Amino acid sequence: MPDRIVVAGAGLAGWRAAEALRAEGFRGELVLVGAETHRPYDRPPLSKGLLTGATPESALELTPAEDTQDLDVTWRLGTRVTALKNHTVVLEDGEELDFTGLVIVTGAAPAVPAGLGRPAGVHVLRTLDDARALRSELTTSAERVLVLGAGFIGCELASTCRDLGLPVAVADPLPHPLVRVLGEDVARRVERLHRERGVRWLLGTQVVKFLGRDRVTGAVLSDGRAVRADVVVIATGVRPATGWLAGSGIDTASGVRCDEYLRVLDESGAVVPGVVAAGDVASWTHPLLGAPVRVEHWTTASLGAATAARTLVHGPQEKFDAVPSFWSDQCGLRIQGVGLPGRGEHVELVHGDLAGEKFVARYSTGGRHVGSVAFGLPRQLALERRRLTSA
Repeated sequence: MPDRIVVAGAGLAGWRAAEALRAEGFRGELVLVGAETHRPYDRPPLSKGLLTGATPESALELTPAEDTQDLDVTWRLGTRVTALKNHTVVLEDGEELDFTGLVIVTGAAPAVPAGLGRPAGVHVLRTLDDARALRSELTTSAERVLVLGAGFIGCELASTCRDLGLPVAVADPLPHPLVRVLGEDVARRVERLHRERGVRWLLGTQVVKFLGRDRVTGAVLSDGRAVRADVVVIATGVRPATGWLAGSGIDTASGVRCDEYLRVLDESGAVVPGVVAAGDVASWTHPLLGAPVRVEHWTTASLGAATAARTLVHGPQEKFDAVPSFWSDQCGLRIQGVGLPGRGEHVELVHGDLAGEKFVARYSTGGRHVGSVAFGLPRQLALERRRLTSA
C-alpha cells in the first residue's frame, strides 16, 4: 500500500498535524477529513469578537491560502468519519480510505442536556456556522438572552451579550462560575466581575424545560422559577468525539487514551501501530504533572498535534510534556492560567488581592505547585510558568 496518512479532523489540531507531518519529512499522500465544509480556522473568537463584529471572518484563517497549497493536502471536507476498521477509515459518504498512518484529531462536540429539545432560538456554539446563526439573532432580533452553563464559553458569551447591550442571564447547577477551574474564592471574583457588568446569575439551578411552541420564549428552572428569553445558548460543556471509534478496540473511556508520546492505546493498554491522537479528543498522563489529563485548550491542541506528527513519522522520541495553558477575555479583562489549577487543594494569592482587577493565584496539592491563574498580569504568569516547570 502506498504511503498515506489520514488526519481525521480538520480543526486547529488537524491543520497543525498536517503542517508538522510535512515539516518532519512525510512525502506521501496526506488526507485531511473534516465534518465542516470550512477549511481549518481559529475558534476562540467565535464566542467573542466574531459575535460583536470586532473580528471579521477573514481573521479566523489559520494560514494563508498559498501555504495550504504548498502542503499538498487532499481535502475531504463536509463529511464525517464514521468508523475505523483495521487500517481503513470509513467516511459517512461511504468512501473508505486505507492508511499507513492515522492522526485522530476529531475534537469534541457540545454536550446538550437530554430531554430539552431544540426549538427555534436555541443555539449551541462550537462551529463557524453556529456562530453565524447566533450572531444573526443577537445583532438583529434578540431582546433577552439565557445562557446555560457558566464555564469559559458561557462566561465569554455573557460578556459578549453585555457588549452588545443585551440583557443576559446565566444558569448553572454549580454555586459559582468556573468554580471547578478556579476554586471558590477566585470564582467568586469572576461572579462579581460579571455582576458589575449587569449579568444576571442563576446559580445552583439548571434548566429543566423550554417554554414556547415554535420558538423559545423562556425556560423553567429546577427551582421552579421561570425565566424569559427569546435566545438561548447551550454552553454546558463538550464531549470528546469518539463515537466513530466504537468497535475499533481503541480505549475511549475518557477521550482517546494515549501514552506519553501520544501513541493511541487499545483497551488492553497496548500501543495501536501507526495511530496517534491530539487535541481535545486525546487523553494522556502528563510527565510533569503526574496525572491523567484531557485538555481542551488552544495551545495544547497546537503543540500536541506537532508531537503526534513527529511520533508518527519518527517513532517515540519526544514525550508530550507541554504545560497546559489557557486565556479567556471577559468583561474587558484577560484571565490566563497555566498548569491544572482545578486540581489544586490549596489556593494562595501571590500578587495583588481579590478586591482588585489584577492578581495572581497559585494552586497546590500536597505542597506541590500544580497551576496558577492571573487576572490582568501576563508577566507575573510567565514567572509562575517557570516555577511550575522547574519544580
